[in-house]
Amino acid sequence: MLAVKTKSAKTSASTRLAAKRATNLSLSSDVLDAAKSLQINVSRVCDKHLREVVQQEQAHRWRTEHSDFIAAYNATLQAEGLPLDRWQAF
Repeated sequence: MLAVKTKSAKTSASTRLAAKRATNLSLSSDVLDAAKSLQINVSRVCDKHLREVVQQEQAHRWRTEHSDFIAAYNATLQAEGLPLDRWQAF
């Protein structure tokens, strides 16, 4: 994925634009007409929402794939505590 810096002073990793690729979508005509009449950038909205959905799905799959390790780690912490607990001053 190629990231391009924008000229905005508030540029962050989430607001950088990746290279765009044309695709075809089938959308409900009434919603598309309403969006156009409201001058909503359909491409930007679809891209933003799809990015959020992809990130949520990636996080879900990561948690699922690593659930055994997380459970084992939590069990170890429950049984033994944090490694540096005995030196904690507060």
